[in-house]
Formats: sequence, structure tokens, C-alpha cells
Amino acid sequence: MHTQISHLLALWGTLPGIIRTTVWILIITIVVILCVAFLTLWERKVIGWMQLRRGPNRVRIFGLLPGLGQPFADVVKLLTKEVVIPTRANRFLFRLAPMLALVPALAAWAVIPLSPELVVSKANAGLLYLLALSSMGVYGIILAGWAANSKYAFLGAMRSAAQMVAYEIAMGFALVGVLMAAGSMNLGTIVGRQQGGFLAWNWFWLFPLFVVYFISGVAETNRAPFDVAEGESEIVAGFHVEYSGIAFALFFLAEYANMILISALTAVFFFGGWLSPFAGYPLIGATFLGAPSFFWLGLKVFVFLFLFLWFRATFPRYRYDQIMRLGWKALIPVTLVWLGAEMLMAAMHVGPWAGSWFH
Repeated sequence: MHTQISHLLALWGTLPGIIRTTVWILIITIVVILCVAFLTLWERKVIGWMQLRRGPNRVRIFGLLPGLGQPFADVVKLLTKEVVIPTRANRFLFRLAPMLALVPALAAWAVIPLSPELVVSKANAGLLYLLALSSMGVYGIILAGWAANSKYAFLGAMRSAAQMVAYEIAMGFALVGVLMAAGSMNLGTIVGRQQGGFLAWNWFWLFPLFVVYFISGVAETNRAPFDVAEGESEIVAGFHVEYSGIAFALFFLAEYANMILISALTAVFFFGGWLSPFAGYPLIGATFLGAPSFFWLGLKVFVFLFLFLWFRATFPRYRYDQIMRLGWKALIPVTLVWLGAEMLMAAMHVGPWAGSWFH
């Protein structure tokens, strides 16, 4: 068995780089889509647990594990439903909009370091690449509302786009703080600068920026309590009101894929990515618990995803004016003030600027 594995690894090393990259892209895309499917089930289970009910517990896989087959049953149901396109809609843009919402959420994984060795692209401008992709999602929502030729859908698209733009500015400023601390736009380098254990991670020195980034991420994904784009009592389900079947499902696939993406980026930028919280500590730091690995990144993503679900089960929906006021009058000023504080810390060689790399 060991010989066969060694032979396969040797064969893998002889393959051209483009083939290996393509294989990793396919693997990551399939894994993210499967995680999205089970995240919908996990959300319903968590909210059911918080509300003292069971959640989905009927659909099984091969007669085992009640409820585990629910995501697959939902996919089959949506695939078999008819995709209805309104008569006066722009048919091309109507079909294109779900793709524009989904593709950036999947393409962003190209630069995210999953472990010390595993990353699809070690782009030095990875942070800039992520900022560019995050702005693409707005186009999918705008086109979905406009192409349907429906006043309700267009109103929902305008509200959602205004919200996303407001919070994207706050996210961008928060990432400027991360860039200042790391001195690089390469995500692998950003993770590497945080070595030294739990208190050496960026969350400690950039805590206000971490809070702003995560709140903005919740708002960017149109999740509760910022889900006014889908306020059924106000605007009839928002920008995707005219969509049905699998086209409707693609918007929700994009939403849940973005939840996983925001959780992963929060872990990378502020919580050391694949670094262990015990690295550098006596005794335990020398064991496997102190070694960097994908396990630590997965655990951090799990925690942040749980916060997404917890927020939905806990907080009531904000009014639209409250959401916009929070973005423009609270989060953006906080980031600007803390960027000034970072300049002082850099001048005094405090925190992330105290290491030898700064000199």
C-alpha cells in the first residue's frame, strides 16, 4: 500500500503544472458545493436546536442518518422545476445574473491558502484579486433585478446593491489595515506574519478591524439581521422574485458559498489561517497540536459559520435606514480611526511592526 501511494505521488509530480492546478480547482469547487449543501442542513438543525425543535429529520441516505439526505432532495426538487422567464425580460441577462453572483464566490478560492503547502495560486496580489472579485457580486444582483423587467425585483436589487456597496467600503478599509500589518498582499505571507501563537494573530492588534470586517461580511452576504434585500413583507422576496427552479437556487448557492468564503477570509486575515493557536507554547507547541495544518483553518471556518447561523436565530431584521447608518456612520469611521492608530503603532514599532522583518 505504501509503495502504491509513493508511486502515485511520484506520478503526480511528473504531471504538467496546468493539469495539477486544474485538478485542484475541480476538487476545491466540488468540496465547496458539497459544503454549501450540508450548510443548509446544518443551518436548519442549529436554528431548530436554538428554538427547541428538531429541524429536518425525515429524508435519509440509504436508510441511515435521518435528515442527512435533505439537501440532495432539495437539489432534485429544484432541478425538476421549470425555469420560467418573464415575457418582457432580457433573456440573456436574466440567465447570466445567477452566474455573475456565483462565480466570484468560487473563483476567490484560487488564492486562499488552505495549508502551508496547498494553494492554487500564490499570487502576490491576492488581496487585490479578492477585492476585485467581491465587487463583481453586485453586478449579478443588479442585473437580476433589472433584466426581469419587474418593479419589485428592481427595487430589491437597488436596496441590496446600495447595502453591499456601503459595507464593501468598510471591508476594504479593514483589509488596508491587514495590508499595513503584513506588508504584503499575498495571503500566504499574511498568514505567515501571524506566527507566534494565539496572541500574535492579527485579531489582537486589529480587533476593531476584525469586528468591522466580520459585520460587513454578514451584511455583504445579505444574511440576517441585514437581509432587507429579501424582506418578503416589504418587497416580495427582493431581486430574485422572478426566478424559479435551479436559477433561483443558484442565488442561494452563491449566498451560502459567500458565507463560507467570508468565514475563511476572516480566519486568514485575523486568526492565523492554518496556524495553530498553540504554536510556540512550551510542551504542547512541540506536539502535533502546535503544527500548522488544514485542520486549524477548517476549525476556525466552522466557528465563524456557526456565528452566521447564530445571528440569524437571534437578531431581528434591521430597518433599511439603520443598516445604512451603521455602514456609513459607524463602521467606516471606526476603520479610518484605527488606520491612524496603526500608523502610530508602526512608528513606535509596536505589535506586528516589532518583528525583524519590519526593519
